[in-house]
Amino acid sequence: MNIYKIKINFEEKGLEPKELAIAEGESVLDICLDNGIELQHNCGGVCGCSTCHVYVNKGEDNIQEISDKEEDFIDRAINPRINSRLGCQCVMIDGDIEITIPDQSQFLGH
Repeated sequence: MNIYKIKINFEEKGLEPKELAIAEGESVLDICLDNGIELQHNCGGVCGCSTCHVYVNKGEDNIQEISDKEEDFIDRAINPRINSRLGCQCVMIDGDIEITIPDQSQFLGH
């Protein structure tokens, strides 16, 4: 199993960037949850909502390709961009990645 690096930036004020290890086959959502980083996931991480929306800044070629289903859910995300992906679908295949997590305080119950 290959181990890579993930750099996580945050839009939310007061949160410092983190650099963590991520293994081949692991998702961005899994790494966040395993390391106490709040990333909403209302559907449980099965590509059934848009709450684990992230921005992929670098390394897009190092994660699985976007599916039509994921694209449909990204269209429903808050502030989608050209580099938007769902954390549950960002599964590592090769190399390092850098992402930004949108401000999670915009979700009810935060």
